[in-house]
Amino acid sequence: MIEIERKFLVNSEAFKPEAFRATRIVQGFLNRDPERTVRVRVRDDEGFLTVKGLSKNDGLSRFEWEKEISKDEAKLLLELCEKGTIDKMRYEIKAGIHTFEVDQFFGDNEGLIIAEIELETENELFTKPDWLGAEVTGDIKYYNSQLSRQPFKTWV
Repeated sequence: MIEIERKFLVNSEAFKPEAFRATRIVQGFLNRDPERTVRVRVRDDEGFLTVKGLSKNDGLSRFEWEKEISKDEAKLLLELCEKGTIDKMRYEIKAGIHTFEVDQFFGDNEGLIIAEIELETENELFTKPDWLGAEVTGDIKYYNSQLSRQPFKTWV
């Protein structure tokens, strides 16, 4: 239940032809406290409730618990969420033995594209595709909970 993840900016849309899956995601937050973020997500015909704990200082790992719920339950919970919904298309791309999840954001976060990779260990090596840009692991402004509060379009 510990998630080890690295985040990167994406420097082009060259990842799209490499994607084996693309999924629309809408999510909101019942609680955005950094010590216990509670997220509600609708992904295609599925719903999810996720609790994430505080990130370690380097931003690489944190506790994560997720439970699948019905799409209808997730939609009802989205109505209770704090202001600021995240709307994005997630592309899944194989790179070596790993899968990158690349999120292209819409709405108030239009123009932002972030790639994430989950690892087994914090020092695990992985293949870096050409479209992968600067690493932003641990920079909280790129967390979805923060993007729902301070969207990309409001950055100076």
